[in-house]
Amino acid sequence: MTAPQAPKAHKQVTLDARSLRGLAHPLRIRLLGSLRRDGPATASQLGVRLGESSGATSYHLRQLAAHGFVEDAPERGKGRERWWQAAHQGTSFDDALLRDADPTVRGAAQLYLHEVASLYIEALSTWVGTRHEWPEEWIAASDMSDFLLHLTPERTAELKDRLHEVIEGYRESASGKDDPRAAPVRIQTQLIPTRPTD
Repeated sequence: MTAPQAPKAHKQVTLDARSLRGLAHPLRIRLLGSLRRDGPATASQLGVRLGESSGATSYHLRQLAAHGFVEDAPERGKGRERWWQAAHQGTSFDDALLRDADPTVRGAAQLYLHEVASLYIEALSTWVGTRHEWPEEWIAASDMSDFLLHLTPERTAELKDRLHEVIEGYRESASGKDDPRAAPVRIQTQLIPTRPTD
């Protein structure tokens, strides 16, 4: 009997001013997300997936590679066909980028955050529009909740850290890839202060 394998570490990249400039483009963010979610692909396959020309996807993949976000998937490539894969499973955003002295960095940070927010909204909207296509057990397991808590910034940061800890615990113990009933589950958290309405 073989010992169970330790879970693979979740590789993340933290954005800095240089790498942010390489990622802060709507198509690049979508390309990277697709490679992380759906696995390695060619520029042509990604073009079909995202409704873009293979020329556009090829150009933006090379830009992502230049900034270390994607890399060749050598075990997939045959002949002239170039396969790409994500170099990391996640991206961390440092809020200090929004306060950078360089206005182009601040602008790229704003663009990046707006694109990520748009993708979150799109994913939620897709779920609402297609949930009837899923088995009842998935509909019952899903959740769209809204809680309003009165917290200090310190307690909000504590809540964020605890939520991330719980999610990482599920990542580490996940054996879902071996279960035919399993599906990728998107978890979105938003902890944002809200101004009272007058």
